[in-house]
Amino acid sequence: MSFSSQSHNNNLLMNNADGFAMAFDEVWTKEISTLKDSDLTQEEKISLVFSKIDDHPFLIENPIQAKEVAIFRIRLLDLK
Repeated sequence: MSFSSQSHNNNLLMNNADGFAMAFDEVWTKEISTLKDSDLTQEEKISLVFSKIDDHPFLIENPIQAKEVAIFRIRLLDLK
């Protein structure tokens, strides 16, 4: 599932942390939170999400900041 092939709001395609956070949250909710009895570490879950949105402009141009945003979102929203 390529990020750009999905029919998303244009804000999700913006090269900024907000657009990236919305895309990250959406994939986490649809893909990660539904995993049953997952033994994946947080790092592995982040990598899985990133693989689903690997063509997001913010992730491409700011991978370190993207990871910081991902960790922040997980903590802020208490994502499991």
